[in-house]
Amino acid sequence: MLVPFGPTRQHEAWAEQHLLPGELVLWQRMSRADRRHAAGVARRVCAELGEEATRPVVAAALLHDVGKVDANLGVYGRVIATLSVKAIGRDPEVIRAWTKTRGFTRNVGLYALHPKLGGDMLGMAGSDPLTEAWAREHHLSSEEWTVPAAIGTALKNADDD
Repeated sequence: MLVPFGPTRQHEAWAEQHLLPGELVLWQRMSRADRRHAAGVARRVCAELGEEATRPVVAAALLHDVGKVDANLGVYGRVIATLSVKAIGRDPEVIRAWTKTRGFTRNVGLYALHPKLGGDMLGMAGSDPLTEAWAREHHLSSEEWTVPAAIGTALKNADDD
């Protein structure tokens, strides 16, 4: 995120081949830096899973952070949001209160809700249930995942790399 450029044209074209029309609209709404990060995550997932990296799995890697688009935060805002969320431990009551305010605090609340918001967006875009589930679950512990463990582990490892 600290480097503001997007994915290469080759990576962008590769990513777009793995997305449904509704997902492509969401992909294009993501920031260039988020698309670069997501393309890297998807490439690492493909390298780890091989043939098990089906279209829904690749889409999950590409769109896991799509819920961040509505937070409208730049680099520094995201740093503050990340630190704020860590400080409160994702307390749902605090996050809900933040989203009911205005301005920067509301945007931090939306950023904290990006997994749920992203899952909702993907559901409305007609994504596969696995793609939608991973967007919702990518910050949860492995015990809380509904995606197959091997796929969730590959997605998590690629995102944390």
